[in-house]
Formats: sequence, structure tokens, C-alpha cells
Amino acid sequence: MNVRLGEMLVSKGLITAKQLEDALQEQKISGNKLGSSLVKLGLITEKNLVSFLSRHYGVPAIDLSEAQIDPEVIKMIPPDVVFKYQVIPLKRIGSTLRVAMNDPSNILAIDDIKFLTSCHVEVFVSTESAIKAAIDKFYDSSESLADIMDSMDGAEKMELLEESDEVDIRELQQASEDAPVIKLVNLILNEAIKRKASDIHLEPYEKVFRIRFRTDGVLQEFMKPPMKLKNAIISRAKIMAKLDIAERRLPQDGRIKMKFGKDKEMDFRVSVLPTLYGEKVVMRLLDKSNLQLDMTKLGFEEKPLKEFKEAIHKPFGMVLVTGPTGSGKTTTLYSALAELNQITENISTAEDPVEFNLMGINQVQMHEEIGLTFASSLRSFLRQDPDIIMVGEVRDFETAEIAIKAALTGHLVLSTLHTNDAPSTINRLLNMGIEPFLVASSVNLIAAQRLARMICEYCKQPIQVSPQMLLNLGVLPDEISGFVCYKGTGCARCSNTGYKGRIALYEIMPIREEIRELILQGASAMEIKREAMRLGMKTLRQTALTKLRDGTTTVEEVLRSTVED
Repeated sequence: MNVRLGEMLVSKGLITAKQLEDALQEQKISGNKLGSSLVKLGLITEKNLVSFLSRHYGVPAIDLSEAQIDPEVIKMIPPDVVFKYQVIPLKRIGSTLRVAMNDPSNILAIDDIKFLTSCHVEVFVSTESAIKAAIDKFYDSSESLADIMDSMDGAEKMELLEESDEVDIRELQQASEDAPVIKLVNLILNEAIKRKASDIHLEPYEKVFRIRFRTDGVLQEFMKPPMKLKNAIISRAKIMAKLDIAERRLPQDGRIKMKFGKDKEMDFRVSVLPTLYGEKVVMRLLDKSNLQLDMTKLGFEEKPLKEFKEAIHKPFGMVLVTGPTGSGKTTTLYSALAELNQITENISTAEDPVEFNLMGINQVQMHEEIGLTFASSLRSFLRQDPDIIMVGEVRDFETAEIAIKAALTGHLVLSTLHTNDAPSTINRLLNMGIEPFLVASSVNLIAAQRLARMICEYCKQPIQVSPQMLLNLGVLPDEISGFVCYKGTGCARCSNTGYKGRIALYEIMPIREEIRELILQGASAMEIKREAMRLGMKTLRQTALTKLRDGTTTVEEVLRSTVED
């Protein structure tokens, strides 16, 4: 359907040929359907896409959020068929079964459903996200937690796995491969994906074994399995990540690749850390379909985005993205690489770890234990005729020195640093031992960023905030009278948190001549910040206030993610 759908949309003037090309490129990276890629890139809304499909195929459109779905017809189509074709049964009227699909042209799906149900099939078209939500609601791909825990009631062999210095590895492996344990771990992974969590924490304490999910940057408790299952669950996670279950004294790192639903793959980056009461496991979810490579969707405002794009399109020099762990630096760098990824460019990256595989880019995974470090990789890149180099992180003088020399010899270098804001990055490089004249002549731009939670659109309500609070935040006195703040009251769609999704806050500092002069003079971070603000730089707090003003985020998030200027 992909090419045909794209051509039809272009012929009707709903998208341009260039936009179709961009969507097809994004589709190759994410593995999504073309319609999903068009919606993700903001080239067409789901509503407009469904309206077009409805008119083109002559089938009625339906809003599944308002539809009354008969629970009895759910049983008529097996779950594997539902997941395979992304179809949801709606209602049976005599010998006619009404179903909702995202792709009304899928004759094979319609024929299969006719054969399975012995009914005439009447097709309605709906959005892909609405169908996925309905499938998640009515077709649970895993057993319920209660069912699994009930099946464990008689699992006496788990009692053998209480904490001790000596554990029989064969018993440990046998317990981790017990059906209820496998189902429980699968349930945890499934639920994390459904909740769009970024991390899963398996945490052993003295008397409690706790499992938490990080959703929109905040940890929330999911469940507390019985203590007797602690070692079996942790061992199951280690086996899935191909780690050594016999080694329980040293940290280990691994990766799990799993397939969910139809053609949906998910990677989990697994880290195991020995703690006082057992091994703590943290799994980072790496969902390629959720990787946002369109810079206009990351949170950039118009002027900072223009400055960032100008910096990454320069033929040489260094662009640095700074911020704490988990602030979205990697996503920003990947979006920059996606824009620069042309057939004419040789791009190499040194990463630790490689989070997503990008077609057309030479990605190298660091292995410090065998001497493959950022510095050694950079030296090798320079012998590989590179145009663009991405270094996962500038951690030491050696890496910084080679990166800056590469930036001064005709290469574009992208990298990250851990600093609080853009101006303090200059001092960080100087403290590493880099000469001021090298920093001034090599760095094109520094971008500092944070992630702020967005208000859930479904339960968003205006609230009263005192003028003094707004003044304390940094709102100008003449803006207070028309300033309206919002907050999410909590609903089922946002798990009663009031927040859904995150957006990046940026502080973009181009290194202009005035800034270069200050660097050469050995100016402090505060002096550089004042000059950058005079030249038009918006600080992280100012960017956060813009998001607060337009109703994207809340006062609490502004205070949590930024500091006053």
C-alpha cells in the first residue's frame, strides 16, 4: 500500500513529492507504515489521512473513542489475527460483522476474517493509534498479573532461592525458566511498552523486591513480587540478556531483542549492578519507532532552530550538546545526523552504547576493556576520510584535544558534555586543559537542554497562579496580567498523572565574535552568559517560561527542570 498511498496523497495535493520522499526515508529507519511516518513527521494529521482513505475507498470512517464495541464480538477474531492485521471487530448484525481497519485495501485480511467468522465483513476505517488503543484494551497479549501470581502459589521450588552466599546455579537456571516466571517477566516488559516507559528498575531490598517504571522522566512503582521470586526474576532477565547468571559480584551489561505484535521490535539495554541485598537490574527501552528525528518536533523555537541548523551545516567546526544524563542529548544528535545523512557525506560515530542503528552512518561501539575508547576511535576515524564525526561524549583531555584538532582540520564534529548550561561548557573545556585559542576557533555552537513533561491534552485545565509566583519564576511584570497557566487534572490516558509525553527545552549559544573575544580574555561563565543573552540567547528558564505561557507545561515542571537566571 505504501507507494500507492503516497502517490495518491501527492496527486490530491495533500503532501508534496519531497514530503513523500522524507516520509519513506523515515519509514526505512523506524519500520512503521507510511501513514504513521507521515503523521509522525507532521506532514498530515491522522484525521485528514482517515478522511482521505474513507473517500478514496468508499468506506465510512469511525471514531473508536466514541464507538460502542460489543465485548461478545471480540471473541470472534483470534488475537493473533487482530495483531497481524491491526483490525478491531465492532458489532455483529445478523450475518454481517463490522470491523475497523487502518488499511481498507487489505483484501487478504478481509478474506481471512470472512473465513474465520463465516460472516460478511463490513469495513470501517479509523486511525492507526485508535485501533492500537482498542486492541490494547480488549486483547491483552499477556496474562494478567493476578493470573500469573495465582499460578505461582504452588511453586515450592522457588523457596530454595532465598538469599545466601552459595546458590546452586542449576536450580537458579531451572527456576528462571519456570513457566510462571517467564510469563511474569514477559508481563513486566509488555506493560512497560504499553505505558511508554523509558526504563524498568528491578530493585532488591532487605525485605522488599520492588519493580518500578520510569515514565515521562519520573519513576512510578509497578509491583512488588514476593521476595522468594527475586533471584528467579533477576536470573531470567540476565538469561534473556545473554549474561552470566553465575557471576553475581560484578556489574554486567547486555542487550535483549524482542518482537511484539506484528513486525514491532524492541531493544532493551540491560545493566546489572550488585547491591547489598542482591543484583539490581535496570533495563532501558530503545524503541526505534518512537525515535524523533525531525528537529521541528523536538521543542526548538524558530530562531534557535535556525541557529542550530546553520551550525551543523557548516563544513567544519564543533557543535556541542550539553545536559545531564537522560536529558535527550542523544536524540538531538541523532536528529542532526539524520538531517546531515546524505549520499555525499561520510559519517562516523563513536558511541557508548550504540542506542539506535541508523542506515548510512558508520557506528562504532566503544569497548574500553580492549582499548577501543573515544580517543582511539577518533584517531581511526581521521584515517577513514571522514566528513562528519560524532563522539558520544568528551570525557577527558585526550578526547577533547583530538576532537578539536579534527574540527580545525576540515571536519564537522558533534559531541556531548555534562554541564549545567551552555556558557559553563567553555570553562569545562578550559579546565580539561584545552587552550583558550583552540576553544574559541573550533566551537561553532553550544546547545544546553533539559526535558520537561507536557500537560495531558485530555485533562488540561486552566489554574490560578499568584502574580508573586510568576515574578519569582522570571515572568516580566508587564506580562503577568495576560498570563494563563494550565495543569492536568489526571485521567485514564495519562495514568492520572496529568502529564503525557515530554518536550525538550533548549539554550542555544552560537559562538559569535564577541563570545570568542571573551574566551580569549579568560572571562567567567557568568560574563559569557551575560554577553550571550545580550546577543539574543534565550536561557533554559526563558525557554521553559515560553512553554508555560503556551500551555505546554506546568509551573512545577519549570521549577523542576530549570534554575533562575
